[in-house]
Amino acid sequence: MTNVTLYRNASVFTGLADRPLAEAFAVSAGRITAAGTLAAVRSSLGTGAQPADVTEVDLAGSFVMPGMIEGHSHLRMLGEALDKVQLRGCETLADIQRALSERRAAQPDAPHVLGVSWLFSALGDERPTAAMIDEVISDVPVLLDANDLHSVWVNTAALAAMGIDRDTPDPVGGEIVRDENGDATGFLLETAAMQYAWSYLESVTSEADEDRYLENAFNVYLETGVTGATDMAFDESLIRPLVRRLRRDGKLPFPITAHWLLRASGDSAEDLAQVATAARLRDEIHAEFGDEWLRINGVKFILDGVIDACTAAMRAPYANGENAAPIWSYEAALPVALAVDAAGLQFALHAIGDAASEMAADLVAECIRVNGPRPDRRPRIEHLESVGTDTIARMAALGITASMQPVHCDPAILDNWIAMLGDERGEQGFPWHTFCEHGVTLALGTDAPTAPHHALDNLFIALTTRSALDASLPGYHPERAFTPGDALQGLTHGPAYAASQDADHGTIAPGKRANIAVLSVNPFTDAPDALRDARVLLTLVDGEVAYSA
Repeated sequence: MTNVTLYRNASVFTGLADRPLAEAFAVSAGRITAAGTLAAVRSSLGTGAQPADVTEVDLAGSFVMPGMIEGHSHLRMLGEALDKVQLRGCETLADIQRALSERRAAQPDAPHVLGVSWLFSALGDERPTAAMIDEVISDVPVLLDANDLHSVWVNTAALAAMGIDRDTPDPVGGEIVRDENGDATGFLLETAAMQYAWSYLESVTSEADEDRYLENAFNVYLETGVTGATDMAFDESLIRPLVRRLRRDGKLPFPITAHWLLRASGDSAEDLAQVATAARLRDEIHAEFGDEWLRINGVKFILDGVIDACTAAMRAPYANGENAAPIWSYEAALPVALAVDAAGLQFALHAIGDAASEMAADLVAECIRVNGPRPDRRPRIEHLESVGTDTIARMAALGITASMQPVHCDPAILDNWIAMLGDERGEQGFPWHTFCEHGVTLALGTDAPTAPHHALDNLFIALTTRSALDASLPGYHPERAFTPGDALQGLTHGPAYAASQDADHGTIAPGKRANIAVLSVNPFTDAPDALRDARVLLTLVDGEVAYSA
């Protein structure tokens, strides 16, 4: 064996909660060759290894883990959001208006102003309107993504740029909010945000913009110890820069798996055509690049909306007496799900409300019944913020992965979420402990940019249920918090399993790709508050330094 790097003097979490920590590991040719005690790792090198062939690195007692795999991300949107006005910290409408005015003053020649992550709570009992933005910017389009990315707030100039008027139809599963006269108010919900706002932004985005957004996302993830990601809104706008980069470099900064975003059209033939497109692109990308760096795993159904906007499908009405129908009806979704499954594509089902997650489980069960059992199916439900215990039990029986985001229950952003439910459901959300008790595989992520992308903030909330944004707030049911082992497994092996990458990723074990994160704190022995100031010291991708502090 030649050119081996032996890392020692570390606490090494190998990726599985029930395994003891190791103290050393070795890497050669981009792969892990051994992990365990220092003596065992040295012994694994064999008597033929000469001192000149082995480089030893003393990690000075640092904590080592498999590189975190972002279980649910929107890479292009994250990279784009990093360039936008950041509104998550704005507590009032005046704060939002001030932030927008400052950006306009700083970039007076910009053709538009884009913002992200405003919270409903900042507007109190009011709904967003174009007039609120027009007060400070009226000469160029302004488009502001809500924190959950399920609605967009725009000004009058943006409505005009998107061509929205009294006669513009609501798309299936979405709404252009209108006043009593039928005029658009400047608030686009669900698929209306996708069809009008997102399409408009794509039309004014250049290749250079696309490449910059992608570079932004890769860089911030590597800085936070992330060495892989599953994109959950894959479309042409992300394929283009990824393919350009693969053709230029032959690789990506880290591997990406992707789910093609299906948009409910109301037309069965069009819906099925989207499935055929996903299968064709999967095969084309595989034929040109293989699976090492980019793979389309499956498709994503957005079955419902979000609780903050009262668009998630619930079994019982919201506090205001309203409820929301699913974006996809079961009757419309079933033939599409069966076609997805028959094509060998994995399906991810966005389901935030308890009625939507029940429907998601029904769809999986019917695919298994019609198409038969298949060991590589690995269906997944995304978010599961308000979910029935009966659905959790069914998920365990059906082998459905729970893809969840601890950062979505940061107490700093929960006030409106709780208020919209208005009853005990507000205290029963995000039941990670129940998933663990039922043995459901958990894949943890951030859903960036709907929440901060920082993996260690995600870990802190998983371990405490406290806020990474406001240290003064109490935790949201701390008794439900993860153990360190379960949380770390959910950030590493869980997403690798969910993406069918576990043969190569997610654990530090012989033969696996040497994708590693080295941290300044040990989640097993240090107080959770230490994670607030934790740093990623080193990120390795295939054994090469991808980030160093």
